[in-house]
Amino acid sequence: MFRIETGVDKERFALLLAGLQASNAAASPVIRSLRGTPQDREFPLAVWLLERTEGLVGGLAGHTWGRWLHVNHLWVSEAHQGAGLGAQLLAEAERIARDDRDCLNSRVETWDFQAPGFYRNQGYEVVSVIPDYPEGAKEFTLTKKLA
Repeated sequence: MFRIETGVDKERFALLLAGLQASNAAASPVIRSLRGTPQDREFPLAVWLLERTEGLVGGLAGHTWGRWLHVNHLWVSEAHQGAGLGAQLLAEAERIARDDRDCLNSRVETWDFQAPGFYRNQGYEVVSVIPDYPEGAKEFTLTKKLA
């Protein structure tokens, strides 16, 4: 007999992830070919924008996996927006991903009220739009070839 439980459980999460990874490797030659390579692991990537007197005024946090850069967060303080600093942060993350980590592509999710236009201006293309995520907003997924 089965039962369903709820709650966060690190041990079970590790077992769930291991089971999913094994299933994915069995089902996909592409995923299987990544196993045991440096591209099989997620590596954090961060680029910081610092000003001498203000400290942190911007940054990009993401990770690389499977020869992709995934931009998780990109922010520039309001006082410094419009000066091209976000583009510089993104370009440096892309350079690191491409030159140091052998990434071929980049991806990002952003909401309609954030920066889809910014990413388009940086060469990204919209590959999906999710309406009402959350309700009343749209989430965009954009990608870019780095090579």
